[in-house]
Amino acid sequence: MQTIFETLLTLLNRGEDSVLATVASAQGSTPRGAGAQLLAGREGLISGTIGGGPGEAQALVLAAECLEKRRSNLRRLELRHGGELDSVCGGEQEVLLQFIPGDSAAWKALAQEALERLEARRGGWLVLAAEGDPALLEEGSPAWDGARLVLPLPVGERVVIFGGGHCALALAPVLRSVGFRVAVFDDRPEFASAERFPEAETVVCHDYTDIAGGLELTAEDYAVVMTSGHSHDLEVENQLLRRPLRYVGVMGSRTKTAYVNGKLREMGVPEEAIQKVHTPIGTAIKAVTPEEIAVSITGELIYERALHREAAVPPPHGCPSHL
Repeated sequence: MQTIFETLLTLLNRGEDSVLATVASAQGSTPRGAGAQLLAGREGLISGTIGGGPGEAQALVLAAECLEKRRSNLRRLELRHGGELDSVCGGEQEVLLQFIPGDSAAWKALAQEALERLEARRGGWLVLAAEGDPALLEEGSPAWDGARLVLPLPVGERVVIFGGGHCALALAPVLRSVGFRVAVFDDRPEFASAERFPEAETVVCHDYTDIAGGLELTAEDYAVVMTSGHSHDLEVENQLLRRPLRYVGVMGSRTKTAYVNGKLREMGVPEEAIQKVHTPIGTAIKAVTPEEIAVSITGELIYERALHREAAVPPPHGCPSHL
């Protein structure tokens, strides 16, 4: 969304008309779900995607019509074999296409504020309507009622990496490339520096026995534990598992895991919390090198993020919740 608004602001500063296409709802098998966006201009696609293929091609045709007629539109794209687009995906996307005049003060103000919020990681809620100007709200929840779409500004989920070794060095840029914010925590100054981790928004050098003294964690954070030894892992896990977090994953063998888990039980960590830890961390792709391990961990985090996002999105307007 940040790239979309950066591009939109550039077009508005040049006085050029554009069309913002947003997937308002999705049912069945579709390449992208609710919230996916693309920005189109006189020359066609400028930025973003709603999934490519025949659905996106049709959306771009509709966007060109919106530009020609200078009006917005709402269309349902059938991605089914034998349907209008003769696609084998087997689903439907309801797409809100909003014509944005090149001289729109309302859209320019919204794009500027959205970018300021995203830069400051403040968040907020974007309100798009089939008719009328867009808006930004401080609070809200995902919604689509057939005329008004409410979406969160994607400030990005944060992954806190405990340990700044070779695997963390490989992991940070991969996480950043798929939209995660990155923080790195290590007790060694030579491993905890902004120069070593340019992709991280936060790098903390602090004692592992006092995480709270170095970094404030939230219930939405994803924690990845890959310190320089099992004693540090134990110190970190003992603190992490006594508070709510979105995800905790720990790198290590099953033997090490069994040892650390035994110590955690002795320290009074609840069994339920221990069982929620993802260890050995990552998807099972037989990763060996730091780069392969980074891909494995990132794959698991993408999956966990998707599960959480799906759970937060209400069912499409007028459709039962099991679809």
